[in-house]
Amino acid sequence: MSKETILILDKDFHTQWTLRTILESERYIVLAVDSVERALTNFQEFEVSGLITEDRIDHINVPEIIRELKKDFPELYVMMLTSDNLEEKEYKKIMNAGIDDLFLKPISTEKILIHLKKGLRHRKLLLQKKRLEQRLSELKTDRNSELKTDRNFREVALSRDSLSQKKSFTVR
Repeated sequence: MSKETILILDKDFHTQWTLRTILESERYIVLAVDSVERALTNFQEFEVSGLITEDRIDHINVPEIIRELKKDFPELYVMMLTSDNLEEKEYKKIMNAGIDDLFLKPISTEKILIHLKKGLRHRKLLLQKKRLEQRLSELKTDRNSELKTDRNFREVALSRDSLSQKKSFTVR
């Protein structure tokens, strides 16, 4: 079984270190960065399964970045941690950006692991569904091709029979 890669995007070194320690003890591959630019570079270089991030990094609205990331990686699991009590309008905006789980800091390591595992299981199901749909599409294409070949074969056979009947009719 391959190890899953989790990206931590957080400005606070202590948070990065704590999350890294917890996740590595669970045998995840962990990448920890403190800037959005470095995070986006990691998405180009690695197959990232999950992202744990703050809601704001250097005055950048991270949910908007997540919305864009989800276009390219719709199965990405995203957990967001925030220190702010959010108003309902802000909460809805964040969740509509594609965040899977949102927690107020401090959060227990147990909750992080429970939700991460649940989110990654869901991600695996999405990827499996995607592969099965792709395989079904390929099978339909193959089947259509076979039907087309069968139709062409029948048309050739009918044409041949028709020609031989005409030939034998003319010969008499």
